[in-house]
Amino acid sequence: MSLSIGIVGLPNVGKSTLFNALTRKSVLVANYPFATIDPSVGVVAVPDERLYKLAEFSKTQKTVPAAVEFVDIAGLVKGASAGEGLGNQFLSNIRETDAIAQVVRIFEDDNIIHVEGKINPMLDIGVINLELILADLQTVTKRLSNLNKEVKAGKKEAILEHGILEKVKIALENEKLASSVIPDEFEAPLLKSMHLLTAKPFMYVLNKKSGGTNLDETPADERYKALMDFFAEHNAKWVIVDAGIEHELKDLEATEKKEFRVGLGATDDGIDDLIKKGYELLNLATYFTTGEKETRAWTIGKGWTAPVAGTAIHTDFKDKFVRAEVIEWNKLLEAGSFGAAREKGWLRTEGKEYVVQDGDVIEFKI
Repeated sequence: MSLSIGIVGLPNVGKSTLFNALTRKSVLVANYPFATIDPSVGVVAVPDERLYKLAEFSKTQKTVPAAVEFVDIAGLVKGASAGEGLGNQFLSNIRETDAIAQVVRIFEDDNIIHVEGKINPMLDIGVINLELILADLQTVTKRLSNLNKEVKAGKKEAILEHGILEKVKIALENEKLASSVIPDEFEAPLLKSMHLLTAKPFMYVLNKKSGGTNLDETPADERYKALMDFFAEHNAKWVIVDAGIEHELKDLEATEKKEFRVGLGATDDGIDDLIKKGYELLNLATYFTTGEKETRAWTIGKGWTAPVAGTAIHTDFKDKFVRAEVIEWNKLLEAGSFGAAREKGWLRTEGKEYVVQDGDVIEFKI
């Protein structure tokens, strides 16, 4: 199951630095706009201590984590929706992703140019969101125009699509994201087929700088207060990361990294938080298979039934599914073995209607 998160933001807010820290993959980082022209893609392991505890339990030979894909997209600027900068190319790259992580700078540093000439997170968010909104408005307006003939002919699906797009158009014209419009079960697939930028799940990555002047360290700062109020109002997902430090430490082992991070004045591993929240943003869940040869985390959508979840392993599992033996990961560890878990009645047999839960350990019977 391949799902991707596009890293977007204004130039020089730390997108490529963050990407390097995330993926250990070298992309061009420079102190000027448009340092990144073509998007770079990196597949990132999802931190999950459950996987490694299960691997230790099974004395497994191979451990395979779940993964999420991050795409480093060049900086957007004001007017991108009208083709300013490299706008059309950037918007096309964003459209191909499943979710958006918007990097917002919250540190002051006169040595790092800010394209707007000042640090104001809400202004940055406003610029990016407005460009995405304007791009979506163009897409929706064009589609509505193309639907007119079918609507006049009384085609039911066209009328339904026209109705939901009119609602979205009104929202966009009021500078609201398309995701603010809640479609019904019939409208949802029609809206999804439009691949609107502002209908994608959003999260915000606040980039700070250890040793610098950061807005989060002075909560009374009106700029930071406005940012927190915005997140609360929109129930937004957000995380704080020091992209610079995480980039410097990216090649160190976990223990060394922790020591150096403390020495540099940082305390949290924002990268792990970002990856986990990105996984949540995509509405994903994880189940495990474990044995002597391999312990693996499998990525599925939340709410998937057992036969559908089995397709993460092989597409045949859906049609050939007979039953599944299921146990919560922590219950398996507590039992000490599959045999003991079966004796305690903790290892259950589930059928086709079973909805797989995050953290299940499953053996499929086909």
